[in-house]
Amino acid sequence: MGAGSIKLPLMDAIKILIIIALFAIVFSLGSALFHLSRGKGDPQKMVRALTIRIGLSVALFILLMIAWANGLITPHGLSGGR
Repeated sequence: MGAGSIKLPLMDAIKILIIIALFAIVFSLGSALFHLSRGKGDPQKMVRALTIRIGLSVALFILLMIAWANGLITPHGLSGGR
């Protein structure tokens, strides 16, 4: 290992990517809310922010399905220890 090189397991990389996508979705939604609340701004900015949010949500869903199909993530049961 050289200086500055970090080896990250694939599962951890997927988790980080999921968290980044979730933050980007929330940021885009907040941006749309900001443009909506200004009232006098260009409505195209709000529409663009919502379109980006939808695209990010679809991309996150596809990423989750691919990670699940490859066994990188597994669902947890909510049975409460039964």
